[in-house]
Amino acid sequence: MTPLPSTFYDELLLPDGRARPGCEPVAAWLAATDAADIESLNQQALAMFYRKGVTFTVYSEASNTERVIPFDIIPRIIPADEWRILEAGCAQRIRALNMFIHDIYHEQHIIKAGIVPAAQVLVNGCYQPWMHNINLPAPIYAHISGIDLIRHGDGHYYVLEDNLRTPSGVSYMLEGRNISESLLPEVFARQQVRPVSSYPQQLYDTLAACCGRDSPNIVVLTPGRYNSAYYEHTFLARAMNVPLVHGYDLFVEDNIVYTKTVAGRRRVDVIYRRLDDPFLDPLAMRPDSILGVPGLMAAYRAGHVLICNAPGTGVADDKSVYPFVGDMIRFYLSEEPILHNVPTWQCRKSDDLKYVLAHLDELVVKETQGSGGYGMLVGPKAGQAEIEAYRARILAHPEGFIAQPTLALSTCPTCVEEGIAPRHIDLRPFVLTAPDKVRIVPGGLTRVALRKGSLVVNSSQGGGVKDTWVLETGDAS
Repeated sequence: MTPLPSTFYDELLLPDGRARPGCEPVAAWLAATDAADIESLNQQALAMFYRKGVTFTVYSEASNTERVIPFDIIPRIIPADEWRILEAGCAQRIRALNMFIHDIYHEQHIIKAGIVPAAQVLVNGCYQPWMHNINLPAPIYAHISGIDLIRHGDGHYYVLEDNLRTPSGVSYMLEGRNISESLLPEVFARQQVRPVSSYPQQLYDTLAACCGRDSPNIVVLTPGRYNSAYYEHTFLARAMNVPLVHGYDLFVEDNIVYTKTVAGRRRVDVIYRRLDDPFLDPLAMRPDSILGVPGLMAAYRAGHVLICNAPGTGVADDKSVYPFVGDMIRFYLSEEPILHNVPTWQCRKSDDLKYVLAHLDELVVKETQGSGGYGMLVGPKAGQAEIEAYRARILAHPEGFIAQPTLALSTCPTCVEEGIAPRHIDLRPFVLTAPDKVRIVPGGLTRVALRKGSLVVNSSQGGGVKDTWVLETGDAS
């Protein structure tokens, strides 16, 4: 594999210290504003998040601490020409991934062609035999997706991972924009920023279009208030003006799903589920689940309810399948990928495993089923004891791990304890897929690693969020 450069790309400033094209108003505001005043704005933003209850849960702590997500007032700016490339690349990727999911639950052409090994799919923990030969109103499985992108030191964007199960963070994007408009009105007005406020309506329209029924009854299914993204569940239900329900609010009769209301039962046409596959239906999946709905999968197979995202989509965002997405694009679309993957070693391959074990101190190693930044080894930041313990984990179950180079994530000025300093960021655009079109709200969630030198942006690992300003016009060159 060709090594990637290790220099950092500054999203706001050119190497000579001048503002990048389109970033001049924000750069001028930063230069003219005292760091203490920017810190004051950050505190006001934190207070706004606190009053609204914009929180997340840290599962790695014994107390499952609920915290207000840190918001940084200094925005991340994306020129119009760059956004067009990202938009086209994400849309292309999701089209191919949806075709892949449909294929593996039907004819399995890509497996028969030898492009994706059967073992990567059929024995994958996220593969759902219940999904075999289900014919949906439209062959769409990942209706709501989050594509994690990073800009490397070479200036190019790379896809870090695909989130197709229950991607979260869009509420932080929307609330962050409200803060920018409230606390930075003059700077915001000078930048000609594209709006993101239409996302809830676009989400509703996407769910309704995929259902294929007139005036469908849509509900948001939550596992409950102890889920890390519960704020988002309530936010989106309220923004779409649809019911937020728990598993005990729904029941199945004659393969039709109903919700209980004060006026009696009401048929449910679309379930925007925010709980994981194993908990959806205790009759078909985990029998000990008290979060799901008994009989839900039978109703789904009968075509009487649409579940978004579809069960079994997780096989397509598994990190062991991720290396094949470029091949999927070529196979299904006869196109070259617009956005490329990060170089990846698969520990299930003997040669890759040997390389990874010999370079653990240089690589980032991830669990194929991992998420939220948990279970990772960041080799250059790890001590020898941690590396050796991780080596033993890999040797015990090599197919459960992949490895990637330590990336030079781009930086953006950020308000931290020592003042304004560069911190590493990534970007999660949100993609909505309907039968007629793929919609991508112009922006997405920019996550920022608030700890100095950290490359892990997840909020569960000490990260925060920034507003993402996609400009109406502008050329990055």
